[in-house]
Amino acid sequence: MRRMLVVAAMFGVAMGGEAAIGQRPAKQVTWRFDQTAALGGHATKVLGHPQVIETPTGKAIAFNGVDDALFVDVHPLAGAETWTWEMIFKPDADGKPEQRVFHLQSIDPATGTDVPEERMLFEIRIVKGEWCLDSFATSGGQRLPLLNCEKRYPFGKWYRVTTVYDGKMLKNYVGDELQVEGEAHLVPQRPGRSSAGVRINLKDYYKGAIFETRFTRSALGVEDFLKMPTGE
Repeated sequence: MRRMLVVAAMFGVAMGGEAAIGQRPAKQVTWRFDQTAALGGHATKVLGHPQVIETPTGKAIAFNGVDDALFVDVHPLAGAETWTWEMIFKPDADGKPEQRVFHLQSIDPATGTDVPEERMLFEIRIVKGEWCLDSFATSGGQRLPLLNCEKRYPFGKWYRVTTVYDGKMLKNYVGDELQVEGEAHLVPQRPGRSSAGVRINLKDYYKGAIFETRFTRSALGVEDFLKMPTGE
């Protein structure tokens, strides 16, 4: 009987290990912005009236820069030691000078509240009639904004923006062009929530559209970045 119990216990551990492995986050996840009811299979909380629009390569979601946003109760890069975050979007020329496009936010499990210094963002600035990328990440007592408005881009087209963290360096790109980089030691972030179209605390709404975003739990090279949709 004792031997049977030991074998059963070992079998249970093995099965538990397989279940744990099966529950690990996917190495790469893509969210298409083709409906407002869900993002990446996660139900959304909708603020305002973000609109599903047609583009030459498929649907996207347009945000009005005033009160439109989507929230989901997941931080898709929680626990990642290295990561790549990509987004295909089209900002409008008549948005505010500072806008928060997408925000990933950790939550303190003990209190259920947002951790102030544990987040990642895609932001833009509008300078002299063009836009520039601002990527931001903070965790483990370190914070690093990546902003270089010497490199600006015209409105009226779709762009892919990317932030990459390889465990030592944080970099951001517009298309395949490096914008700025800096050294940082960013510890993995805890689970939490995300917002598209505004910062989590409902400040600095984004005016424009989002087509797609992709989250990868490793540092990708430029050659492996998300491909732009055909025709854009």
